[in-house]
Amino acid sequence: MPQATKEHTKNLAIIPARGGSKRIPRKNIKPFLGKPIIAYSIEAAINSGLFDEVMVSTDDEEIARVAKKYGANVPFMRSAETANDYATLADVVDEVKAQYVKSNIYFDNICLILSTAPFITVVNLNKAYQYMIDNEVDSVRPVAEFVYPIQRALRMNSGKVEMFYPEHQKTRSQDLEPAYHDAGQFYWMKADKALRGTNKHGVVISQLEVQDIDTEDDWKMAEVKYKSLLES
Repeated sequence: MPQATKEHTKNLAIIPARGGSKRIPRKNIKPFLGKPIIAYSIEAAINSGLFDEVMVSTDDEEIARVAKKYGANVPFMRSAETANDYATLADVVDEVKAQYVKSNIYFDNICLILSTAPFITVVNLNKAYQYMIDNEVDSVRPVAEFVYPIQRALRMNSGKVEMFYPEHQKTRSQDLEPAYHDAGQFYWMKADKALRGTNKHGVVISQLEVQDIDTEDDWKMAEVKYKSLLES
């Protein structure tokens, strides 16, 4: 019997979107300024021209229908094991890879794109991808600089204000090392390493392009911020 030929595809976009969001019910398909928030991630991936496959990993039939409407594929449903509150993004990537391997489909690079990332841009997707291609790294993500020095962070101790790092109380702000946080938008990775590789790099993007969306207040702020960016 002839051996099956390994089908080779270059880039895969995975958009994880489980149905059981707690803090913002139905978060992944909630309307954000006129269309489901997941649509922004799908459209950015498609419009970038970087991907041979743009797929949504979900355990929810309604999310799957919305994803297909905006152009993504849902070739299989996510398992209960990777749709619970304790599964990690790395677990999701591993499961998706394994499902494609069953169909003899392999990828060189994967980009995990969060489903609630309306500030994602084609420019930043390309910037991070090019960085990964040009450098020997396992993964690349967008990061943004903290707007206030973390060395000046405060804690509350029974109402009393204390510094986490009192040794920096008199250090000038310009002399403190900049600190960065994950922008929470996407993660480019070499497919063989996935999110378990240790050589992780970042590309810096503007704070204007970053907004966590974990609460209803975050959601409202994101809409205000997004409209402001459109107007400018």
